[in-house]
Amino acid sequence: MKKSRVHVTDHAVLRYLERVHGVDMEGLRRRIGKTVDTAVKAGANGLMFEGVKYRLHKNTVITIVAGESIVKRRNRKVRRGKIK
Repeated sequence: MKKSRVHVTDHAVLRYLERVHGVDMEGLRRRIGKTVDTAVKAGANGLMFEGVKYRLHKNTVITIVAGESIVKRRNRKVRRGKIK
């Protein structure tokens, strides 16, 4: 697909997911928070859970990275034509 000339902000993408596709952003926020609560209380700066890496700074989740196995599984499905 050709790249658009228009810059689309992360905020716009989030609102699109929330309003057009009905993604429950607050529900996701709560789910992520519950996942990392124990690690934050222990003073950890990261957590690996179910193949997902959560990077933490103080009481904040600063980024989430899919583990290598998740990326490989997704790429395999894309190569097999199951996901477009």
